[in-house]
Amino acid sequence: MNPDFWRGKRVFLTGHTGFKGGWLALWLHALGAEVTGYARETAPGLSLYEAAGIRDAMQASIIADIRDPERLREAMIDARPDIVLHLAAQALVRPSYAHPVDTYAANVMGTVYLLEAVRSTPTVRAVVCVTSDKCYENREWPWGYRENEAMGGYDPYSSSKGCAELVAAAYRNSFFHPERFDAHRVAVATARAGNVIGGGDWAQDRLIPDFIRAISAGQTLAIRNPAAIRPWQHVLEPLAGYLLLAEKLYRHGPEFASAWNFGPREDDARTVEWIAAELTRIWGEGSDYRVQRDDGAVHEAHYLKLDCSKARQALGWRPRWTLPDALRRICDWHRRHRAGDDMRAVCLEQINDFQLAAATD
Repeated sequence: MNPDFWRGKRVFLTGHTGFKGGWLALWLHALGAEVTGYARETAPGLSLYEAAGIRDAMQASIIADIRDPERLREAMIDARPDIVLHLAAQALVRPSYAHPVDTYAANVMGTVYLLEAVRSTPTVRAVVCVTSDKCYENREWPWGYRENEAMGGYDPYSSSKGCAELVAAAYRNSFFHPERFDAHRVAVATARAGNVIGGGDWAQDRLIPDFIRAISAGQTLAIRNPAAIRPWQHVLEPLAGYLLLAEKLYRHGPEFASAWNFGPREDDARTVEWIAAELTRIWGEGSDYRVQRDDGAVHEAHYLKLDCSKARQALGWRPRWTLPDALRRICDWHRRHRAGDDMRAVCLEQINDFQLAAATD
Protein backbone atom coordinates (compact mmCIF):
# COMPACT_ATOMS: atom_id res chain seq x y z
CA MET A 1 0.00 0.00 0.00
CA ASN A 2 1.25 3.49 -0.81
CA PRO A 3 1.19 5.78 2.26
CA ASP A 4 2.38 8.70 0.14
CA PHE A 5 -0.82 8.47 -1.88
CA TRP A 6 -3.20 8.16 1.07
CA ARG A 7 -1.57 10.72 3.34
CA GLY A 8 -3.96 13.67 3.65
CA LYS A 9 -6.61 12.18 1.33
CA ARG A 10 -10.18 12.88 2.47
CA VAL A 11 -12.13 9.62 2.48
CA PHE A 12 -15.86 9.13 3.01
CA LEU A 13 -16.37 5.59 4.31
CA THR A 14 -19.85 4.13 4.78
CA GLY A 15 -20.29 1.17 7.12
CA HIS A 16 -17.36 2.03 9.41
CA THR A 17 -19.14 0.60 12.47
CA GLY A 18 -19.24 -2.85 10.85
CA PHE A 19 -16.60 -5.56 10.74
CA LYS A 20 -15.04 -4.85 7.31
CA GLY A 21 -15.57 -1.11 7.61
CA GLY A 22 -13.92 -1.01 11.02
CA TRP A 23 -10.76 -2.73 9.79
CA LEU A 24 -10.69 -0.42 6.77
CA ALA A 25 -11.10 2.70 8.93
CA LEU A 26 -8.09 1.69 11.03
CA TRP A 27 -6.00 0.93 7.95
CA LEU A 28 -6.85 4.23 6.28
CA HIS A 29 -5.99 6.12 9.47
CA ALA A 30 -2.65 4.27 9.69
CA LEU A 31 -1.95 5.31 6.09
CA GLY A 32 -2.54 8.97 6.97
CA ALA A 33 -5.99 9.48 5.43
CA GLU A 34 -8.62 11.77 6.94
CA VAL A 35 -11.65 9.51 7.32
CA THR A 36 -15.28 10.53 7.73
CA GLY A 37 -17.45 7.53 8.58
CA TYR A 38 -21.17 7.23 7.97
CA ALA A 39 -22.99 4.21 9.41
CA ARG A 40 -25.74 3.00 11.69
CA GLU A 41 -25.13 2.23 15.35
CA THR A 42 -23.47 -1.06 16.18
CA ALA A 43 -25.77 -3.94 17.04
CA PRO A 44 -26.12 -4.83 20.74
CA GLY A 45 -23.24 -6.88 22.08
CA LEU A 46 -19.58 -7.06 21.15
CA SER A 47 -18.29 -5.13 18.13
CA LEU A 48 -14.94 -4.36 16.54
CA TYR A 49 -15.91 -0.67 16.51
CA GLU A 50 -16.02 -0.59 20.31
CA ALA A 51 -13.33 -3.18 21.04
CA ALA A 52 -10.70 -1.42 18.90
CA GLY A 53 -11.70 2.17 19.68
CA ILE A 54 -12.29 2.93 16.02
CA ARG A 55 -14.07 6.22 16.74
CA ASP A 56 -10.72 7.66 17.81
CA ALA A 57 -9.27 6.88 14.35
CA MET A 58 -11.89 8.94 12.55
CA GLN A 59 -11.95 12.55 11.46
CA ALA A 60 -15.68 12.26 12.09
CA SER A 61 -18.03 9.39 12.90
CA ILE A 62 -21.58 10.08 11.74
CA ILE A 63 -24.19 7.70 13.11
CA ALA A 64 -27.02 7.78 10.59
CA ASP A 65 -28.97 5.60 8.18
CA ILE A 66 -27.80 4.91 4.62
CA ARG A 67 -31.52 4.92 3.73
CA ASP A 68 -31.80 8.63 4.65
CA PRO A 69 -30.85 10.32 1.35
CA GLU A 70 -30.85 13.93 2.57
CA ARG A 71 -28.75 13.21 5.66
CA LEU A 72 -26.31 11.22 3.55
CA ARG A 73 -26.07 13.96 0.94
CA GLU A 74 -25.43 16.66 3.57
CA ALA A 75 -22.79 14.54 5.29
CA MET A 76 -20.90 13.90 2.08
CA ILE A 77 -21.00 17.52 0.95
CA ASP A 78 -19.73 18.63 4.38
CA ALA A 79 -16.90 16.06 4.33
CA ARG A 80 -15.68 17.15 0.85
CA PRO A 81 -14.11 13.74 0.16
CA ASP A 82 -11.64 12.90 -2.57
CA ILE A 83 -12.57 9.20 -2.40
CA VAL A 84 -15.78 7.38 -1.41
CA LEU A 85 -15.71 3.78 -0.18
CA HIS A 86 -19.21 2.32 0.18
CA LEU A 87 -19.40 -0.67 2.55
CA ALA A 88 -22.68 0.01 4.40
CA ALA A 89 -25.06 -2.90 3.90
CA GLN A 90 -27.21 -5.63 5.39
CA ALA A 91 -24.44 -8.15 4.97
CA LEU A 92 -25.81 -11.63 5.77
CA VAL A 93 -27.83 -14.22 3.87
CA ARG A 94 -29.93 -15.72 6.65
CA PRO A 95 -31.25 -12.42 8.11
CA SER A 96 -32.31 -11.43 4.59
CA TYR A 97 -34.98 -14.13 4.72
CA ALA A 98 -36.40 -12.62 7.92
CA HIS A 99 -36.07 -8.99 6.76
CA PRO A 100 -36.14 -8.89 2.95
CA VAL A 101 -37.55 -5.36 2.65
CA ASP A 102 -34.88 -3.91 4.92
CA THR A 103 -32.22 -5.84 3.00
CA TYR A 104 -33.28 -4.41 -0.36
CA ALA A 105 -33.73 -0.93 1.10
CA ALA A 106 -30.20 -0.86 2.54
CA ASN A 107 -28.35 -2.66 -0.23
CA VAL A 108 -30.13 -1.37 -3.32
CA MET A 109 -31.60 2.01 -2.41
CA GLY A 110 -28.63 2.68 -0.14
CA THR A 111 -26.42 2.40 -3.22
CA VAL A 112 -28.75 4.70 -5.18
CA TYR A 113 -28.66 7.31 -2.41
CA LEU A 114 -24.87 7.01 -2.14
CA LEU A 115 -24.36 7.66 -5.85
CA GLU A 116 -26.87 10.51 -5.79
CA ALA A 117 -24.83 12.09 -2.99
CA VAL A 118 -21.70 11.68 -5.12
CA ARG A 119 -23.45 13.60 -7.91
CA SER A 120 -23.94 16.50 -5.47
CA THR A 121 -20.34 16.51 -4.20
CA PRO A 122 -17.89 18.12 -6.66
CA THR A 123 -14.74 17.05 -4.79
CA VAL A 124 -15.23 13.31 -5.36
CA ARG A 125 -12.86 11.70 -7.86
CA ALA A 126 -13.10 7.96 -7.08
CA VAL A 127 -15.91 5.70 -5.82
CA VAL A 128 -15.67 2.02 -4.86
CA CYS A 129 -19.02 0.32 -4.17
CA VAL A 130 -18.48 -2.96 -2.36
CA THR A 131 -20.97 -5.72 -3.15
CA SER A 132 -20.36 -9.49 -2.83
CA ASP A 133 -19.35 -12.61 -4.71
CA LYS A 134 -22.98 -13.66 -4.21
CA CYS A 135 -24.09 -11.08 -6.80
CA TYR A 136 -23.56 -13.68 -9.55
CA GLU A 137 -26.20 -16.02 -10.92
CA ASN A 138 -24.66 -19.01 -9.16
CA ARG A 139 -24.80 -22.24 -11.15
CA GLU A 140 -22.23 -23.84 -8.80
CA TRP A 141 -19.76 -24.33 -11.63
CA PRO A 142 -16.31 -25.73 -10.76
CA TRP A 143 -14.62 -22.73 -12.39
CA GLY A 144 -14.52 -19.14 -11.19
CA TYR A 145 -16.97 -16.41 -12.18
CA ARG A 146 -15.54 -13.53 -14.16
CA GLU A 147 -16.64 -9.92 -13.85
CA ASN A 148 -18.70 -10.10 -17.05
CA GLU A 149 -20.86 -13.02 -15.86
CA ALA A 150 -24.61 -12.52 -15.34
CA MET A 151 -25.94 -11.04 -12.11
CA GLY A 152 -28.50 -13.04 -10.13
CA GLY A 153 -29.14 -14.24 -6.59
CA TYR A 154 -31.38 -16.96 -5.13
CA ASP A 155 -32.05 -15.30 -1.76
CA PRO A 156 -32.88 -11.66 -0.92
CA TYR A 157 -29.32 -10.84 0.20
CA SER A 158 -27.64 -12.26 -2.91
CA SER A 159 -30.26 -10.73 -5.18
CA SER A 160 -29.87 -7.34 -3.51
CA LYS A 161 -26.14 -7.41 -4.20
CA GLY A 162 -26.77 -8.24 -7.86
CA CYS A 163 -29.19 -5.30 -7.94
CA ALA A 164 -26.59 -3.02 -6.36
CA GLU A 165 -24.14 -3.98 -9.12
CA LEU A 166 -26.75 -3.09 -11.75
CA VAL A 167 -27.43 0.24 -10.02
CA ALA A 168 -23.72 1.12 -9.99
CA ALA A 169 -23.36 0.14 -13.66
CA ALA A 170 -26.40 2.24 -14.62
CA TYR A 171 -25.08 5.31 -12.77
CA ARG A 172 -21.66 4.83 -14.34
CA ASN A 173 -23.21 4.65 -17.81
CA SER A 174 -25.69 7.48 -17.28
CA PHE A 175 -23.80 10.02 -15.16
CA PHE A 176 -20.13 8.96 -14.83
CA HIS A 177 -19.42 7.40 -18.22
CA PRO A 178 -15.70 6.73 -18.77
CA GLU A 179 -15.85 8.29 -22.23
CA ARG A 180 -17.06 11.57 -20.69
CA PHE A 181 -14.57 11.54 -17.82
CA ASP A 182 -13.09 14.93 -18.71
CA ALA A 183 -16.52 16.48 -18.08
CA HIS A 184 -17.48 14.83 -14.77
CA ARG A 185 -14.04 13.67 -13.40
CA VAL A 186 -15.56 10.80 -11.37
CA ALA A 187 -14.51 7.13 -11.71
CA VAL A 188 -16.92 4.53 -10.28
CA ALA A 189 -16.05 0.86 -9.71
CA THR A 190 -17.55 -2.10 -7.86
CA ALA A 191 -15.72 -4.74 -5.83
CA ARG A 192 -16.83 -8.31 -5.22
CA ALA A 193 -15.21 -10.39 -2.47
CA GLY A 194 -15.71 -13.83 -0.96
CA ASN A 195 -16.34 -14.97 2.63
CA VAL A 196 -14.25 -12.61 4.74
CA ILE A 197 -13.00 -13.71 8.14
CA GLY A 198 -10.95 -11.99 10.81
CA GLY A 199 -10.64 -10.94 14.41
CA GLY A 200 -13.47 -8.83 15.79
CA ASP A 201 -16.30 -10.42 13.81
CA TRP A 202 -19.18 -11.24 16.17
CA ALA A 203 -21.98 -11.43 13.58
CA GLN A 204 -24.76 -13.97 14.10
CA ASP A 205 -24.97 -17.13 11.97
CA ARG A 206 -21.34 -16.99 10.83
CA LEU A 207 -19.01 -19.90 11.39
CA ILE A 208 -16.01 -18.30 13.09
CA PRO A 209 -18.02 -15.93 15.34
CA ASP A 210 -20.12 -18.97 16.33
CA PHE A 211 -16.87 -20.80 17.17
CA ILE A 212 -15.68 -17.94 19.40
CA ARG A 213 -19.08 -17.72 21.14
CA ALA A 214 -19.09 -21.47 21.75
CA ILE A 215 -15.65 -21.27 23.41
CA SER A 216 -16.75 -18.33 25.59
CA ALA A 217 -19.84 -20.25 26.70
CA GLY A 218 -17.97 -23.53 27.27
CA GLN A 219 -20.01 -25.22 24.55
CA THR A 220 -19.36 -27.34 21.48
CA LEU A 221 -19.64 -25.56 18.11
CA ALA A 222 -22.58 -26.89 16.07
CA ILE A 223 -22.12 -26.70 12.28
CA ARG A 224 -25.09 -26.88 9.90
CA ASN A 225 -23.60 -27.53 6.45
CA PRO A 226 -20.32 -29.42 6.90
CA ALA A 227 -19.78 -30.13 3.20
CA ALA A 228 -20.49 -26.59 1.96
CA ILE A 229 -17.45 -25.01 0.31
CA ARG A 230 -16.76 -21.28 0.74
CA PRO A 231 -14.04 -18.97 -0.68
CA TRP A 232 -12.58 -18.02 2.73
CA GLN A 233 -10.17 -15.07 2.99
CA HIS A 234 -8.83 -12.84 5.74
CA VAL A 235 -10.56 -9.47 5.78
CA LEU A 236 -7.32 -7.63 4.98
CA GLU A 237 -7.08 -9.40 1.60
CA PRO A 238 -10.08 -7.75 -0.11
CA LEU A 239 -9.51 -4.49 1.79
CA ALA A 240 -6.06 -4.33 0.18
CA GLY A 241 -7.82 -4.74 -3.15
CA TYR A 242 -10.27 -1.93 -2.41
CA LEU A 243 -7.41 0.40 -1.50
CA LEU A 244 -5.43 -0.47 -4.62
CA LEU A 245 -8.51 -0.02 -6.77
CA ALA A 246 -9.38 3.36 -5.22
CA GLU A 247 -5.84 4.61 -5.84
CA LYS A 248 -5.97 3.49 -9.49
CA LEU A 249 -9.37 5.13 -9.97
CA TYR A 250 -8.10 8.39 -8.49
CA ARG A 251 -4.89 8.41 -10.54
CA HIS A 252 -6.12 6.95 -13.84
CA GLY A 253 -9.90 7.32 -13.82
CA PRO A 254 -11.82 5.58 -16.63
CA GLU A 255 -9.24 2.85 -17.22
CA PHE A 256 -10.28 1.19 -13.94
CA ALA A 257 -13.98 2.18 -13.76
CA SER A 258 -15.56 -1.27 -13.88
CA ALA A 259 -16.27 -4.36 -11.74
CA TRP A 260 -13.52 -6.28 -9.92
CA ASN A 261 -13.25 -9.65 -8.14
CA PHE A 262 -11.13 -10.14 -5.00
CA GLY A 263 -11.12 -13.79 -3.94
CA PRO A 264 -8.78 -16.25 -2.24
CA ARG A 265 -6.37 -18.80 -3.63
CA GLU A 266 -8.02 -21.84 -5.19
CA ASP A 267 -6.72 -24.13 -2.44
CA ASP A 268 -8.29 -21.88 0.21
CA ALA A 269 -11.80 -22.81 -0.92
CA ARG A 270 -12.49 -25.25 1.91
CA THR A 271 -15.49 -26.98 3.48
CA VAL A 272 -17.19 -25.72 6.61
CA GLU A 273 -16.08 -28.85 8.46
CA TRP A 274 -12.44 -28.34 7.42
CA ILE A 275 -12.55 -24.84 8.92
CA ALA A 276 -14.16 -26.12 12.13
CA ALA A 277 -11.55 -28.86 12.49
CA GLU A 278 -8.64 -26.50 11.81
CA LEU A 279 -9.94 -23.91 14.29
CA THR A 280 -10.30 -26.64 16.91
CA ARG A 281 -6.73 -27.79 16.25
CA ILE A 282 -5.29 -24.27 16.47
CA TRP A 283 -7.25 -23.21 19.57
CA GLY A 284 -6.73 -26.48 21.39
CA GLU A 285 -8.21 -27.16 24.81
CA GLY A 286 -11.74 -25.89 25.32
CA SER A 287 -12.79 -26.12 21.68
CA ASP A 288 -14.69 -28.78 19.75
CA TYR A 289 -17.38 -29.09 17.10
CA ARG A 290 -20.22 -31.39 16.04
CA VAL A 291 -22.46 -31.63 12.99
CA GLN A 292 -26.04 -30.66 13.71
CA ARG A 293 -29.03 -31.14 11.44
CA ASP A 294 -30.67 -27.81 10.60
CA ASP A 295 -34.44 -28.42 10.54
CA GLY A 296 -35.08 -24.74 9.82
CA ALA A 297 -32.63 -24.65 6.94
CA VAL A 298 -32.88 -22.00 4.25
CA HIS A 299 -31.24 -22.23 0.84
CA GLU A 300 -27.54 -21.42 0.90
CA ALA A 301 -25.14 -21.94 -2.00
CA HIS A 302 -22.96 -25.04 -1.79
CA TYR A 303 -20.09 -23.67 -3.87
CA LEU A 304 -19.09 -20.36 -5.44
CA LYS A 305 -15.70 -19.37 -6.80
CA LEU A 306 -14.28 -16.14 -8.23
CA ASP A 307 -11.83 -15.70 -11.09
CA CYS A 308 -9.50 -12.89 -9.97
CA SER A 309 -7.26 -12.79 -13.04
CA LYS A 310 -8.27 -9.22 -13.82
CA ALA A 311 -7.24 -7.88 -10.39
CA ARG A 312 -3.96 -9.82 -10.51
CA GLN A 313 -2.99 -8.53 -13.93
CA ALA A 314 -4.30 -4.95 -13.87
CA LEU A 315 -3.90 -4.04 -10.18
CA GLY A 316 -1.04 -6.29 -9.14
CA TRP A 317 -3.26 -7.62 -6.36
CA ARG A 318 -3.11 -11.16 -5.06
CA PRO A 319 -3.75 -12.96 -1.75
CA ARG A 320 -0.89 -12.75 0.73
CA TRP A 321 -1.90 -14.99 3.69
CA THR A 322 -2.83 -18.64 3.37
CA LEU A 323 -6.05 -19.79 5.02
CA PRO A 324 -4.18 -21.54 7.90
CA ASP A 325 -2.24 -18.27 8.45
CA ALA A 326 -5.52 -16.34 8.58
CA LEU A 327 -7.08 -18.78 11.07
CA ARG A 328 -4.03 -18.59 13.36
CA ARG A 329 -4.22 -14.80 13.38
CA ILE A 330 -7.94 -14.87 14.14
CA CYS A 331 -7.38 -17.20 17.09
CA ASP A 332 -4.54 -14.98 18.33
CA TRP A 333 -6.76 -11.87 18.02
CA HIS A 334 -9.52 -13.40 20.10
CA ARG A 335 -7.16 -14.83 22.72
CA ARG A 336 -5.70 -11.37 23.18
CA HIS A 337 -9.17 -9.85 23.38
CA ARG A 338 -10.06 -12.33 26.14
CA ALA A 339 -6.82 -11.35 27.91
CA GLY A 340 -7.80 -7.65 27.90
CA ASP A 341 -5.12 -6.44 25.47
CA ASP A 342 -5.31 -3.14 23.54
CA MET A 343 -7.23 -4.39 20.51
CA ARG A 344 -6.63 -1.33 18.40
CA ALA A 345 -2.90 -2.01 18.78
CA VAL A 346 -3.48 -5.68 17.92
CA CYS A 347 -5.36 -4.72 14.74
CA LEU A 348 -2.63 -2.31 13.71
CA GLU A 349 0.00 -4.98 14.39
CA GLN A 350 -1.80 -7.40 12.05
CA ILE A 351 -2.22 -4.69 9.41
CA ASN A 352 1.52 -3.96 9.62
CA ASP A 353 2.32 -7.68 9.32
CA PHE A 354 0.11 -7.88 6.23
CA GLN A 355 1.79 -4.87 4.63
CA LEU A 356 5.23 -6.36 5.32
CA ALA A 357 4.13 -9.63 3.66
CA ALA A 358 2.95 -7.68 0.64
CA ALA A 359 6.15 -5.63 0.47
CA THR A 360 8.55 -8.61 0.75
CA ASP A 361 6.61 -11.15 -1.35
